[in-house]
Amino acid sequence: MDLVQQASTAAVLPPLRTRYRLIRILIADDHEMIRQGLRKTIERREDWQVCGEAATGREAVELAKKLVPNIVILDLSMPELNGLEAVRQIKRALPNAEVLIYTVHESTDLTHKVLEAGARGYLLKSDLGKHVDDAIEALAEHKPYFTWSVSKTMLDAYLRPGDPATQDIGPFNELTSREREIIQLLGEGHSNKAVSARLGISVKTVETHRSAIMRKLSINSIAQLVRYAIRNRIVEP
Repeated sequence: MDLVQQASTAAVLPPLRTRYRLIRILIADDHEMIRQGLRKTIERREDWQVCGEAATGREAVELAKKLVPNIVILDLSMPELNGLEAVRQIKRALPNAEVLIYTVHESTDLTHKVLEAGARGYLLKSDLGKHVDDAIEALAEHKPYFTWSVSKTMLDAYLRPGDPATQDIGPFNELTSREREIIQLLGEGHSNKAVSARLGISVKTVETHRSAIMRKLSINSIAQLVRYAIRNRIVEP
């Protein structure tokens, strides 16, 4: 084949395309501007795709089950269902999905709870813009990712094994998944009737769960329950 024929053949050959694995990502935050910012950052990469957005923790769980993302990026403070409980439910439904939690709070107790719930990535909200790319890269390979400040908190806790924050987090662990959902909704100010409508259960069942919650937490009134929910960051004040 002469040079003219080679050039002609090369001209009609289709261009080689780089093959890549598409990473599907679900974003969950109750602030639309943050979701838009994350989407813009993520979609700069042709191998990353935002497959859905959720504005509540409950919606995040429902969309995760429906869309089966590889990674869920989730704000810890979410209405209707907080980030920790959302992580638990997502991991039960999708064991292979990885979850990146971000929050404005920095504490050993929270880090412990996040890891216990099943998330493998943890960022402070102030670090989100700088580290989200690296976090997605790590989680896409099923590797954990923590920024230095979070890693230092974890290291300090390891070096202080007697610290109360590294011990059992208390009677909240005794609550069932349904009871944790109900304590958040009640803590957000929803009535028994509103909780029953949101969860698709009877008012009597809500009342039964509420009584069990109060007994387990040694709480005697709704006001105490709300204070407990705020103090333990189940809901935001």
